[in-house]
Amino acid sequence: MRERLALLVLCGLALAGCKRHDMYTQQRSQTWDQSRFFPNGLSMRPPAPGAVPVQEDDPDVPQPAVVTQAMLARGAQRFDIFCTPCHGRSGDGNGMIVQRGFPHPPSFHTDRLREAKAQHFYDVITNGYGVMYGYASRVPSADRWAVIAYVRALQRSQGTPAASLTADDRAALAQVAP
Repeated sequence: MRERLALLVLCGLALAGCKRHDMYTQQRSQTWDQSRFFPNGLSMRPPAPGAVPVQEDDPDVPQPAVVTQAMLARGAQRFDIFCTPCHGRSGDGNGMIVQRGFPHPPSFHTDRLREAKAQHFYDVITNGYGVMYGYASRVPSADRWAVIAYVRALQRSQGTPAASLTADDRAALAQVAP
């Protein structure tokens, strides 16, 4: 019993002597603490006149009433940057990240997501959902609506029967399709 107690005390002393010798344990000042370093006695300097904040507030903008070609182009660009790694170029949920073993996001071409309101997509992009983290700090509010417009275009492109297209659209499709 005494050996166990001695071993326990020895382990406790060994752990108590451990100290991290990196930046974790350095002396530091908290914001606006007193300091002798600067002439005004504070540990932090005020921002320089005319300095631009790192991140300005991005107020939510309402859903646009009309989708323009420029908005779709912007949505496609933002989708390619932020969404395709997981969702894939066509929105089927087979992006490069998924091919490397990460969880599959849902396909945008399921009935549930075809019928979902645009606000649902906006909330998911903003706050995240499941394993997807929120993009509020990365994608401005107006760009989120542009991405949603592009997702709707993807949904229509994958599920529209060719017979329901106009003659001009079928001719254009025949030129693109192999």
